[in-house]
Amino acid sequence: MLRRPVESAQYTSLAFTEALIASGIAGSIGSVGDALDNGLMESTIGLYKTELIDRDASWSGRAEVERETAEWVRWFNADRLHSSIDYLSPTWYETRYREQRPPAASTPEVA
Repeated sequence: MLRRPVESAQYTSLAFTEALIASGIAGSIGSVGDALDNGLMESTIGLYKTELIDRDASWSGRAEVERETAEWVRWFNADRLHSSIDYLSPTWYETRYREQRPPAASTPEVA
């Protein structure tokens, strides 16, 4: 059984905030009670659970879930069809894009 992470945990400690500021990093933690920063991730997790985890409730163990999760992530990132790119996969779209680009000009060698 997959367990949900502790949802009430918030990484808003003063030490964490100070470390971000010292490193010149802008934190992306939203205000308490909203999920604006997490909307895309929550949508992706929902797809993952619907398309993989809930589809086959008879997992034999953690190793199988991890293996199938890695394959799902590979499919999601490379092979999934996107309506925004004429229902092509990202891999095919990138291949087509590269084939249609003019060849790069060669740079002269410096002696």
